[in-house]
Amino acid sequence: MKKISILFRHSPYGNAASREGLDLALLSASFEQEVSVIFIGEGLLNLLPNQQPQLSGVKDYIATFKAMPLYDIESVLVCEQSLAQLGIGINELSLDCESASAALISHHLTLSDEVLVF
Repeated sequence: MKKISILFRHSPYGNAASREGLDLALLSASFEQEVSVIFIGEGLLNLLPNQQPQLSGVKDYIATFKAMPLYDIESVLVCEQSLAQLGIGINELSLDCESASAALISHHLTLSDEVLVF
């Protein structure tokens, strides 16, 4: 089984990167790959609840992040330094996530067969 780590670095609506990353995560997991997702920097904004993208004419794909457990994506890490920089508490996120140091994230990435950044 291939281990794939997907890093979310971009805010949800500035471009299609986050939506494409989410699609890849779910698709890879459906083909029985071991997928983990890591949110760093502005990528954390994908996990904030109560977003209303339809007000700006964008399709709401953010709710689909909640489907990750259904695809057996259980490893969801968020950068603790990014949480602090953005002033977000881990309990404010819409998913159950593990807060991780940069060193832990780096180690996790070294165990991956592929690392994709969105």
